[in-house]
Amino acid sequence: MKLILRADVENLGSLGDVVTVKAGYGRNYLLPQGLAMIASPANLKTFELERKKLQAKMDALRAEAQDLKTRLEALDVVIPMHVGDNDKLYGSVTTSIIGDALAALGTEVDRRRILLDAPIRTLGEHPVRVRLHASVIAMVKVKVISDQKPVEEEPAPSEAAQQETADTSEAAQ
Repeated sequence: MKLILRADVENLGSLGDVVTVKAGYGRNYLLPQGLAMIASPANLKTFELERKKLQAKMDALRAEAQDLKTRLEALDVVIPMHVGDNDKLYGSVTTSIIGDALAALGTEVDRRRILLDAPIRTLGEHPVRVRLHASVIAMVKVKVISDQKPVEEEPAPSEAAQQETADTSEAAQ
């Protein structure tokens, strides 16, 4: 099935490209979403008339995504998680947890746009990719920390302090 793309589609093409796709992909996804139109002589003429409008819309979306990228890359996302022995996390940090942490910082990002190769299962700083547009990907630093307060041991009494207590106990007798 030959289609004219009305928007940039990842791994397929950009605005105005004439592409050949499988019928199911075109009929069930690209056409209903308004991302493409069937490549016919009449549609080619129609597309050329609305190309400038579509290009302006795509440029505005790309500029908005670039702005969001600069804001996201400036953020330090800190996620407290419950840890067990050897600093192993109970569970893992997923895209929805990262999305909630970003929302708490005032930046709404759809969790489906957060790209994790595998869930985060260790403490530390991890780079996370966020696809904001087909051509704009932001790198966000996610720092996973323990939600437990560190246990502080009481310092051992020094010899001078032990000597003072011994002197006061002898004086009391």
